[in-house]
Amino acid sequence: MSDTATRARANYLADTHTGLPLPTEPVFDSVEDDRRHRKQRLTAALRLFGKYGYGEGISGHISVRDPEDADRFWVNPFGVPFSRVKVRDLILVDSEGRVVEGHHRVNPSAFVIHSAIHGASPDATAAAHGHTPHSRALGALGRLLEPLDQESAAFYQDQVLYNDYEGPSISLAQGEDIAARLGGHRAILLRHHGLITVGGSVDEAVHWFFTYEAAAQVQLLAAAAGQPEPMSHEQALAARDGFGDRHLGWFSFQLLWEEIVHEQPDLLEE
Repeated sequence: MSDTATRARANYLADTHTGLPLPTEPVFDSVEDDRRHRKQRLTAALRLFGKYGYGEGISGHISVRDPEDADRFWVNPFGVPFSRVKVRDLILVDSEGRVVEGHHRVNPSAFVIHSAIHGASPDATAAAHGHTPHSRALGALGRLLEPLDQESAAFYQDQVLYNDYEGPSISLAQGEDIAARLGGHRAILLRHHGLITVGGSVDEAVHWFFTYEAAAQVQLLAAAAGQPEPMSHEQALAARDGFGDRHLGWFSFQLLWEEIVHEQPDLLEE
């Protein structure tokens, strides 16, 4: 056994994978409490998309699997701006595309993409999709993120490029193909379309979306200014081990949660 493996953890490091003092994720006493928590986090995520300019007309959606009915998911309603969504506006969609709870319709693209992703992977509790400028620009170049910094290294060997554009995603076959190509990765960049990130919670999936979009911007800026030098394989793996940690991804969203709930508390109205 190596010296590193046997060496006692330094006092200033917490007993987590990253050594950061991260709290544990919440555990709920009832399905109802879990559902309310997921819906609140989903609504906050949608408001954050609105705040940071991730809206593009009717495009873009975030979903979370229902904690009781695994073949159903909550998603933002069609035609309601991200910046106006409240908890009471969310809709629950079943495996056939029917809205079984809520008063709005579902975006067909949201159904075919998110139902396929949730159905294909038990670990994909939540999925975030948007048509953001820097991800779209990167996709237009046919490039994935390079490990140019710590944040982009979170996706090192954990992202895929989807080239098979066939128009707006409204067919079940295309949604299933996207889900299959995504596999167990945390991000899929849809060429000529947009970005999808997934996670074990809304918190995690949305954090990865924010990080990917920002990293795409950094990569485009660096390439425009000169010839960026990526990390070595070893450096990228070391950075991914920290900045790609799922627990860290979940916790990072808590800061965004505090920010948006303080600024826009009406989002919690049921």
